Amino acid sequence: MTQSPDHLLSPAPKSGFLRECARVKIINILPLKVLRPSVKGSLKYQQILASVQDVGLVEPPAVMPIPNRSDHYFLLDGHLRIEALKDLGQLEVDCLVALDDDTYSYNKRINRLSAVQDHKMIVRAMERGVSAERLGKALGLSSQTIKHRFRLLNGICDDAVAMLADTNCPAKAFDILRQMKPLRQIEAAELMVGNKNFSVMFANALLAATPASLLVFERKPEPEQQVSAESIARMERELAALQMQIKIVEDDYGPDVLHLTVIKGYFSKLLANAAVVRWLAKHQPEYLKELQRITEMTDLPGDDDRVRPKAG
Repeated sequence: MTQSPDHLLSPAPKSGFLRECARVKIINILPLKVLRPSVKGSLKYQQILASVQDVGLVEPPAVMPIPNRSDHYFLLDGHLRIEALKDLGQLEVDCLVALDDDTYSYNKRINRLSAVQDHKMIVRAMERGVSAERLGKALGLSSQTIKHRFRLLNGICDDAVAMLADTNCPAKAFDILRQMKPLRQIEAAELMVGNKNFSVMFANALLAATPASLLVFERKPEPEQQVSAESIARMERELAALQMQIKIVEDDYGPDVLHLTVIKGYFSKLLANAAVVRWLAKHQPEYLKELQRITEMTDLPGDDDRVRPKAG
């Protein structure tokens, strides 16, 4: 009997969330952080409140079951939406339920304010029959802006969208990418992700370095604006070299921060010894000053990358 090759296949990846949303009582949801009272006066909260009131909840909050407490959940993401629902008198909400303690990885990867996700929210709302004028009123934007965001990904290839979906790439950058053909869009997206630079200025630089054959509409600049093929090739080589340098720095960054953390801890323990401090003060005062400066550091490189629960 021939053995089925199914056993040779890799197991399907495990989903981090239940496939269907669960209806949860808002009173049973425990936030992982306390919002400042001033948050409710912010423009962001007012926009969310108006959006939920006028359009409904487009994207469900993410929660995780509390061990040993049936039907009670920790709130992983969606603090402002939950507050808006409370202010509107809602008692229950549909939630994405995490299967594991995925607080770290979930919050690390999500970026609810990205241009792509903003586009998807608007598309979903308009497909439900909400007009651009009504959406604009709810979000505090003009109907023209809503229509522009609705068309944001027109002319952008799927591969480039996938690479930029969870980044902070601004909407104007997509307008620039739209001027390139799909192959160049993918190359540009790879450079933006590799360099972690999603600015409009960088996108314009990539557009300027794009050969005319890879543009949707070939442009013929004025003679004084002509860029030689040698200059374009040199710019592309410099961009590739810069990407390689950034990759090397990224590979060394984590170990360097770890070493600095260990060194700081050792120096702190060393300076806790009064005899050591007296000897340094007498014989090597300049060393004592520098060691104290290191031990008094409150922010180490990388502190800004620590994951904190998001508000929205």
